[in-house]
Amino acid sequence: MKIRVGLGFDSHEFEEGKPLVLGGVKIDSPFGLKGHSDGDVILHAITDAILGAIGSEDIGEIFSDTDQRWRSASSEIFLKEALKRAKEKGYRVVNVDCVFIADKPKIAPYKRAIRENLSRLLGVEVDAVSIKGKRREGFAREEGAVCMCTVLLEREDEG
Repeated sequence: MKIRVGLGFDSHEFEEGKPLVLGGVKIDSPFGLKGHSDGDVILHAITDAILGAIGSEDIGEIFSDTDQRWRSASSEIFLKEALKRAKEKGYRVVNVDCVFIADKPKIAPYKRAIRENLSRLLGVEVDAVSIKGKRREGFAREEGAVCMCTVLLEREDEG
């Protein structure tokens, strides 16, 4: 069986009045994440993990923050492109494991919805998606959020 593992990381500062989207799910919050697109750190980290696993350019090279096509764009566009590139190389997602780091918002009330949405987007069962929320406890700045993800891919023709 041919497998590949990718590691993704993303971080963004908070921005008052911007919608907060995590894992493609709108979160009830007075602030969102600053970014050229919707700032979804979870989808950005997963996208980069997939791109890394297949040896592709990273999210910033493919979707430049100077390109106005991506201003306020849904990060689902980025994830779908990464999945397309993985499929073209014969790979499919087996599972994804993410750690969301921020003191606020608490993601516990949204974890199920995020996992279900990621399951749908990635084409895997819900139990193949893990999202963990952790407080900063001295790591990273309090004015933003961080997400780290690993993804396991396998060759479709060998799995």
